[in-house]
Amino acid sequence: MTTASPFDQAIALQPQADGSFLGHTSAAYGNMVGPFGGVTAAQALNAVLQHPQRLGDPIALTVNFAAALADGPFTVLARPARTNRSTQHWVIEVQQQGEAVLTGTAFFGLRRETWSADEHAMPPVPAPSAVSLAQNPPRVEWVRRYEMRFVEGAIPTEWDGKDQGISRTRLWLRDAPPRPLDFASLTALADVFFPRVWRRRPVLVPIGTVSMTVYYHADQAQLAATGSGYLLGQTQAQAFRNGFFDQTAQLWNEAGELLVTTHQVVYYKE
Repeated sequence: MTTASPFDQAIALQPQADGSFLGHTSAAYGNMVGPFGGVTAAQALNAVLQHPQRLGDPIALTVNFAAALADGPFTVLARPARTNRSTQHWVIEVQQQGEAVLTGTAFFGLRRETWSADEHAMPPVPAPSAVSLAQNPPRVEWVRRYEMRFVEGAIPTEWDGKDQGISRTRLWLRDAPPRPLDFASLTALADVFFPRVWRRRPVLVPIGTVSMTVYYHADQAQLAATGSGYLLGQTQAQAFRNGFFDQTAQLWNEAGELLVTTHQVVYYKE
């Protein structure tokens, strides 16, 4: 009997008689306050992936973190707001104690073969085997669920507040233990990057992602071809101002195919 991976256990949902899904937070993905946001976003997406009315595969997902999840059970509500011949729009809400802790929307669609090209090329970097595995002791539990090999811009070891002039990070990453890539795990991987304000100016200011959008460029065939291999992640902020900053990220597989892009807005406090 095969034991489910920590990620599969974390995103598991149980269908309820009223059409909702029952989930539970996972200690394996614990963060400073509540669970790792990437796994919460994956749980929200998983409700649509499991829904009997689902059409096609995810093209875009937006989640808004209204409050931190408390450890324990939660309910996911997912309903198709509109279904067309090849596209489908979803409204998602995660609730605890009858109150919304996450709101979101998802756009699913049936992909068809067309002319295609990746304009944002993967940067030249050493192969994963040539990059050392990150050895810093993790501050939070969820970091242990990912293998990270930083090419540049690792999490600071000295929190001296000196402006680094750039917030970019590049790293090879994958689930730990390795598991075949799918849309749910790709969603969580899109949120693995530590906050850009800590990279640009190493001060441990309080932070929290408020809204995150993920755009899926990969189809099922590309996910299958990627398997449990490494992804190259690149992320950088665009502006820090008045308590909020945004950061963008891209994830390529080892073949250089752009699988996902993402954008999020993060709150920070001085």
